[in-house]
Amino acid sequence: MAAEYPLLDSVHMPEQLRHLSRKQLPDLAKELREFLVESVSQTGGHLSSNLGVVELTIALHYVFNTPDDRLVWDVGHQTYPHKILTGRRNAMSELRKSGGIAGFPRRNESVFDTFGTGHSSTSISAALGMAVAAQKHGSDRRAVAIIGDGAMTAGMAFEALNNAGAMDANLLVILNDNDMSISPNVGALQNYLAKLLSGKLYTNVRKSGEKVLGVMPPVLEFAKRAEEHVKGMVTPSTLFEEFGFNYIGPIDGHDLDTLIVTLNNIKKLKGPQFLHIITEKGRGYAPAENEPGKFHGVGKFNPEDGRAINSSNKKTYTQVFSDWLVDMAETNECLIGITPAMCDGSGMNEFAENYPNRFYDVGIAEQHALTFAAGMACDGLKPVVAIYSTFLQRAYDQLIHDIALQNLPVMFAIDRAGLVGADGPTHAGSFDLSFLRCIPNLIVMTPSDEQECRQMLTTAFYHNGPSAVRYPRGGGPGATVQKDLSTLAIGKGEIRRQGKKIGILAFGSMLTPALEVGERLNATVANMRFVKPLDIDLVRDLAKSHDVIITIEENSIMGGAGAAVMEAMQALDLETPILCLGLPDNFIEHGVHETMLANCGLDVEGIITAIEKKLTK
Repeated sequence: MAAEYPLLDSVHMPEQLRHLSRKQLPDLAKELREFLVESVSQTGGHLSSNLGVVELTIALHYVFNTPDDRLVWDVGHQTYPHKILTGRRNAMSELRKSGGIAGFPRRNESVFDTFGTGHSSTSISAALGMAVAAQKHGSDRRAVAIIGDGAMTAGMAFEALNNAGAMDANLLVILNDNDMSISPNVGALQNYLAKLLSGKLYTNVRKSGEKVLGVMPPVLEFAKRAEEHVKGMVTPSTLFEEFGFNYIGPIDGHDLDTLIVTLNNIKKLKGPQFLHIITEKGRGYAPAENEPGKFHGVGKFNPEDGRAINSSNKKTYTQVFSDWLVDMAETNECLIGITPAMCDGSGMNEFAENYPNRFYDVGIAEQHALTFAAGMACDGLKPVVAIYSTFLQRAYDQLIHDIALQNLPVMFAIDRAGLVGADGPTHAGSFDLSFLRCIPNLIVMTPSDEQECRQMLTTAFYHNGPSAVRYPRGGGPGATVQKDLSTLAIGKGEIRRQGKKIGILAFGSMLTPALEVGERLNATVANMRFVKPLDIDLVRDLAKSHDVIITIEENSIMGGAGAAVMEAMQALDLETPILCLGLPDNFIEHGVHETMLANCGLDVEGIITAIEKKLTK
């Protein structure tokens, strides 16, 4: 029997939500939470974070005149309730599927998605820009940034706070703090104080006092210190007031009455405001409450008990890295593991448990992570930085200036290289070969299977300089992984199939389809292994002995591995025709990974079609 949602059925857009009485809102929150569990169990996606912001989402759309008032969600993986309440409930069945709605806010999807996100710590900057734009246009619309405690660890968030506090724009920053359980002081007294401190009476008294005492600076300074002392007794800190914000909170983020009263009060205030709320990840769904990390990003599951459906036992590249990291750490006590808030996703949990004194999660601070690693490498340690391809982009200057320029032995284990399926373009590692291979001193490797990945990780670790191993999300072709720590010859590829006329140079994940293409076209297939240094001898030999050269990579065709081969052939004065296949010059929407590759012409049939077309010219 299908679940019934009488209140949720009546709310298709925020206008209907605002017609409900405040007494009805807790029941709406209950229905919305139940619908979330039912929906995500069928599609997969982010669950814990969305369950934690149900009341906040309702309160924001209830109080603010969205979409005229701007809501900017940081990261955006917690916007499913927002999508449901803004006309996209029926589209949730196609969430993260090809042609369906995205798992993150997208400006081209809805006018309620005011800013596209996917990476963290951008909300305050974007919302400040919108607040300034409103000011310039003479509009009284409000801009609200909703940012989590994890995203607040990034320097960009503090840069924005510092800038915003020095301006008079009407910006509200909401810190959604779910890193801790609701503390004892977040109860009736604290909620009452939040209402009081955001209210008109307190604000007017404070302004009047400042005006009167302004002619007596020492007295005004004493009064300010006294106020800070009193507020400091009931609030975590005055850090945000030092940035120039009016700080309010913390309050219970699941108490709709307190949220609505406080937000209504804040809406009447001018200048930068900061509201601190405390929420619980996975709220209202026991499996997610007990294991919020496990339910952060999930596949399909049974909503009754939270058990995964159709989970694969196939070893992923992330697991290969995880096993290798522990094994290598046993042999070398100088190995240090570093990750910017991706311990679980990057496969560092076991290492962190076994070697807690050699593991550093620096928070969402990619720039810091790289220079922190560089400092360690300067003084004899061997840092291994585990990072997603798409997040490495955020620390490009540190990679060049702090690591490569100084030729420091920092190793990068780059996960989620290439297309990533349902997470879409914000999380796709489409550009790393292009932006890595142009950096001097850096070695770049692309494993074609699980065993080769382990060998490359070992090779990178022993290299006395910067190195990177980039591997895709999920599993490979299923190669047996040996427990040894063998290495590969740097800059050397291998012939995997000998054929005639057509020479295929495959990089990383593209070796598997390339071998099938080789069988069907009787082509020679080379597993190139290294993007930098490129195996120049192998390129020369194949170009001289074949009628056409084909390069294949799961990376942007512009500036990628194929471009490296073209440059090498030009330097060698080789005039053999060449065709470079890779990801096209556009952002590729979310969907099933295999389908996405096929749409890019990188499946077997697409590769054969492209080669045959080349041969007929």
